[in-house]
Amino acid sequence: MRRQFGVWVLGVLLSATIANATVLATVNGDDITSDEVNRVLMEGTQGRFDSLPADKQNELRQRIIEGMVAQQLVFDDAQKTGILESKEYKAEYQKLAERMKIQLVAKVWEQQQFDAIKVDAKEVKSYYDTNPDEFVDKEKVHARHILVKTSDEADAVIKSMKSLSGDKLKAEFIAQAKSKSTGPSAAKGGDLGYFPRGQMVPSFNDAVFAMKEGTISSDPVQSQFGYHVIYLEDKMAAKKMSFDEVKNFIEQRLKMDKFKVYMDKKMSALKAKAKITYSK
Repeated sequence: MRRQFGVWVLGVLLSATIANATVLATVNGDDITSDEVNRVLMEGTQGRFDSLPADKQNELRQRIIEGMVAQQLVFDDAQKTGILESKEYKAEYQKLAERMKIQLVAKVWEQQQFDAIKVDAKEVKSYYDTNPDEFVDKEKVHARHILVKTSDEADAVIKSMKSLSGDKLKAEFIAQAKSKSTGPSAAKGGDLGYFPRGQMVPSFNDAVFAMKEGTISSDPVQSQFGYHVIYLEDKMAAKKMSFDEVKNFIEQRLKMDKFKVYMDKKMSALKAKAKITYSK
């Protein structure tokens, strides 16, 4: 139950996304939704999905979707061949059900213990006032990129847009990203969204944060993925987050801290009353 504050925040943000789940694929009439995919991504990255580079996020998301499509295809075929009625399946299902019963009971019990923990409003405000550095929204940029294999290809892209500016430059960049980029973001016109300093690989990070809004990189930017041409769409300066913006996050962090202390005591008490033997 040890959970970092940042991970909790990501969970909350993801929950908001889940509330508007969309269908990402349909296999023989069965939908695979963003809800399901997001849950797998959060569990698989231990809540760190949002901190991954945008290209890695896209790659991982697509891999999960394809994996879930494959699972559904296997399930459909298994149904047709009668596996769900087989003795082997029923025996394995019963074993799994017994394991899941213990896990589900423990999950519900833990949630009840957590819900019973209370945090005073004064504690929340005090934490905000005494930990100001935790509530600074870092500087962010919104960028697009065109990823190609060679420096010559990148130079040609840069040269083709050298005379453009403003909306014409942006439109041309998006068009070339869709037609020439080898990165996962190509279909979105190379859009990487907003990201803070340090999230991208060093060479990309250093280049994009030194650029001016509405411009493209004057030279190709090399990384382990190839050569990038970058378009900087927007910059957001760092800012202090208001108390109203973060008070719910703080409350949950303090609640989690109290819950950990409570659970340590609770488990010690349960162990003291139980008869437990360990095999050597």
